[in-house]
Amino acid sequence: MYATEVVAQPWDNYSREDHQAWATLFRRQRALLPGRACRELLENQERFGMSESHIPRFDELNVTLRQATGWELIGVEGLLPDDVFFGHLSQRRFPVTWWIRKLDQLDYISEPDLFHDLFGHVPLLLNPVFADYMHAYGCGGVKATKLGADALKRLTRLYWYTVEFGLLRTADGLRIYGAGIVSSKGESIYCLDSPVPNRLGFDLRRVMRTQFRIDTYQETYFVIDGFESLFEATREDFGPIYADLLTSEDIAATAILPSDNVHHAGHRVRDVAAGGAAPALVIPG
Repeated sequence: MYATEVVAQPWDNYSREDHQAWATLFRRQRALLPGRACRELLENQERFGMSESHIPRFDELNVTLRQATGWELIGVEGLLPDDVFFGHLSQRRFPVTWWIRKLDQLDYISEPDLFHDLFGHVPLLLNPVFADYMHAYGCGGVKATKLGADALKRLTRLYWYTVEFGLLRTADGLRIYGAGIVSSKGESIYCLDSPVPNRLGFDLRRVMRTQFRIDTYQETYFVIDGFESLFEATREDFGPIYADLLTSEDIAATAILPSDNVHHAGHRVRDVAAGGAAPALVIPG
């Protein structure tokens, strides 16, 4: 069920269990992510003053966020319809789910909650380049809603493989920046250490053609060279790209193409000379 209304964060109504869930998740991920998550994300969590002591207040975070990049957080009940979500992003408003998972849901939850949004998404909105990317994405989404289902499908894949499940190449190896990974203990380990998933160099059209699954860890991750390169690669008008891709077949999430640049465990290992597929693996949690 989609929600559409903006709501105030009911901070005074959070229970002791709610704050405990935040504290447990925060401690666990902050202990795990150094050397795995990108430096900017971890530093910006600290810049916001996020800690295990309590669930952050949206109004306090907004003071820092507005001054840094002109963004603000708004409270929502849950997932938003595409047009509403894109409209908020185009106005530099980031929707954050106000409720947090229960203590018996720490390892899995079926839809994004406050921890996913605040811990995973919000810190990079302090980065000016990434903040501009998110704004441009929202503006592009507003246009895509007028172009039909195929355009929205392509744009959803871009969000999925960057904002939610993106990896970043650094001098020290691959690092996580996607919120879906940052907020997950299991996938924070799997995405960098497992030999199973593909780790491919980012290519906009390739991303827009690539399918994904929501019921397991990712079968492919796309690796950007930096937030600047991501923004530059996505600044163009997507209209002609959507038109070109109308006749292109979708690519399975497990597939490797001859043109793909393949990375492994933090290092680029080769350019694939022949097609292939990585085996799928389902890991609960």
